[in-house]
Parts: sequence; C-alpha cells; structure tokens
Amino acid sequence: MNRESLPITQLGFNYQSTRIGGSMLVHADCLEWFVHVPENTLHAVVTDPPYGVKEYDPDQLEKRAHGNGGVWRVPPSFDGHVRAPLPRFTALDSNGRKRLDNFFSEWSRAACYALRPGGHVFIASNAFLAPLVYSALIDGGLEFRGQIIRFVRTLRGGDRPKNAEEEFPGVSSLPRGCYEPWGLFRKPMLPKMKVSDCLREFQTGGLRRTDDDLPFSDTIVSGRTPPGERMIANHPSLKPQGFLRKIVRAALPLGTGIIADPFAGSGSTVAAGEAIGNQVVGVERFVDYYRMAQRAVPLLAELVPDEGIVARSGMADSQLRLFG
Repeated sequence: MNRESLPITQLGFNYQSTRIGGSMLVHADCLEWFVHVPENTLHAVVTDPPYGVKEYDPDQLEKRAHGNGGVWRVPPSFDGHVRAPLPRFTALDSNGRKRLDNFFSEWSRAACYALRPGGHVFIASNAFLAPLVYSALIDGGLEFRGQIIRFVRTLRGGDRPKNAEEEFPGVSSLPRGCYEPWGLFRKPMLPKMKVSDCLREFQTGGLRRTDDDLPFSDTIVSGRTPPGERMIANHPSLKPQGFLRKIVRAALPLGTGIIADPFAGSGSTVAAGEAIGNQVVGVERFVDYYRMAQRAVPLLAELVPDEGIVARSGMADSQLRLFG
C-alpha cells in the first residue's frame, strides 16, 4: 500500500500561515500544532530547538537585546570581531534539567504520533546537552539511530576560568568546540516490518543517498554560517544552507513527502527544502521570527552556498582531508 501524503496546505489548520513555493510557514506553538496533525502524517523532522529551557523566554530575549546577558552570555570582541551571544547551557540547575527532560519527553510523544512509522528526526544539540535531550526523546518513544557530526570550529568553550584568568592562565574551563552533534532518531517501524516494506507503504524507514550514489555520511564538514546568510536572517541559531540542504535531502529517502521543522526560527530549514525541491512546514511561535522567516526563506532558498567557506572556518587542512 502506497499511502498518499496529506496536502501541505492542510497543515496550517486555523493558525496564521504563509505559503512559500511548495512549503509553508505556520505561526504557532509546536506542541499545540502537533495536537492537530493526524497520526502518521509527517515523513521526517529536521529541527534546531531552543531546548525548551529559558533562552527564548521573552524576558531573556529582552535582556539579550539590551546587552544585559541574563541566561545569554554576551561575550567581548574576539580577533576584531564581535562574538554573537550564546546561551549559558552549562548554567542549567536541577530544575532546568527537569524542565528540559519534561519538555522533550512530551515533544517526542507528539512527534511520534505525527510521524509515519520509520520517519526520521534530525535534531541539533551540543556536547553538553545531547545526553539529556537524547534520553528524553527515547523516553517519548523515538528510537536512537546515531549522530550526525557537523564539524565546525565554533567560539564556544576554550575560555580560561571566569574572573581568574590571570591566576590560572594555562587552564581552560571547557574544550573549544569543534563539532556540533545532531541526534538521529526514528519512529519505530511496525512489528516485523522491514525497511523495504516501510519504504513501500510509508515512503520512510531509510535515508536518501547522495547525488554521487554514496551513503549519507554521519560526518559533515561545515563552515560557520556565512555573513551573507546572516544579513538575510539575523537569528542567533542560524545554520548554513550548505549544511542544511544535505540534511533535508537525506531526510526523505524517496525524495517525496513532508518534513516538519517545529522550531523554524528564521526559516532556514524551510529555505533548504525549497532550494532542493522538498516540502517543509516550518512552525514558529515567536511572531518576530515568523515575520523574519517570511522575508528570509525566498532569499535563502535562492543562494548558491559557498562551499569554500569551510576553508575559512578555522578547520586545518588535515581535518578537511580527513572529514571531507
């Protein structure tokens, strides 16, 4: 049985929505939106969440906007460049960890219901939070399938002990971040179902091979998001189109179906889908980011990613050869 896909136009429900090409943006809270999605509808999820903790609460966004910090670390300039604010993930206390666990367990249950059997979830994380997030997703019903490692030289970590830099000049409090882990999960297939059966019935279960007919790799060398993309969409968690298009392509093994990004932000995942001809529904609860996405998606989708940006991202040539 080859189940027909629900038209993407029906996934706006009664929320404010915008159609962009074959994809769509929806202004809604994702947990509320998931309630309306019929069972076994979505083919995949690709998303970079704010972790359901504090960094995108209105009071914290206001503090970041005024340079007061709050949960956001507002760093000094570095090598002549002003560093973007970063959430203080390491500042999570026991209540914050519990809040994160509860949120992602609930989120996983909602995503499991909406996904077709065999549908994959690609979810961005970081080395500090990944174990907590992954455990919650498994508790919610998703099965762990591995990680996609995005090799990217970041400015996170590597700092000397705060307010004791001169006392301990030879110490770093955390290693300098050189990779970003993306958890790979899958809604369990039906009992005794093989991947081939799942592909036939649900168009899910596997990952799409590359244009060169190679297996999709669990390591991807990636530069930091190019300035030109940030000029289009000034979102603090913006991922580069060159990276996202590889993820979005792999998410639909037969090249057909609907991908959801429940934390759409400025719409970069939607743009990646539009650029390669995949349908993506992006759900964003903050109206400012929803409006940003309305403007940014068509512009990001038209870009030709600068693959040479990797060579300027701080990666050593030996690393590029090893992971390229």
